[in-house]
Amino acid sequence: MGQLSFFSAEARTPGVADLAGLLCGPGQALSFARGTAARISVRLRDDWRAVPLRSACAERGVTSEVFSSDEGERHVRTPFRTDLTGLAARWLDGTAKTVPPCFELDGAMLRVWALASGHWVESAYLLGLDPDAPATHEPLRNALLRSGLPCTLVNAPALRVTGRRRLARLAELVGSPPSGVAERTWPAA
Repeated sequence: MGQLSFFSAEARTPGVADLAGLLCGPGQALSFARGTAARISVRLRDDWRAVPLRSACAERGVTSEVFSSDEGERHVRTPFRTDLTGLAARWLDGTAKTVPPCFELDGAMLRVWALASGHWVESAYLLGLDPDAPATHEPLRNALLRSGLPCTLVNAPALRVTGRRRLARLAELVGSPPSGVAERTWPAA
């Protein structure tokens, strides 16, 4: 077995800050009561994502639920909580979603991002982005680059990671697939 990376998702205890991975993808933050509470929600690309996303939230001490919008889209969302206000404040400029200045990705955030919107297309792994927040795409590409994962922005919108070494690095950072996640949908070299 190889040496565990210091930045790997499995190298440290899960924390609420890891839920920034939801916001890297199609997730949304919503502040309430003048910023005294906040909620994080993410639109589900596939129904199978609901259980592992709820488990990821639970591992971080955050309850969540699955709900359907009036448009029929399924979401995982947290209740309004005071411990989510800092995360929401960093990712919101008024009501617009923005990437925090000097944002640094780690394995735990990447793991949550992969759960929220990661998928394979041919020999590339795509990390889905928020189509409603195009101003976040380039800063997230730069954050992924600083994490040792050069990638390209594609019109899905998503960030595409290709190449054996880069995919191995991504797999190292996100760790093994969580229970209930098929290996064919999870990053691997």
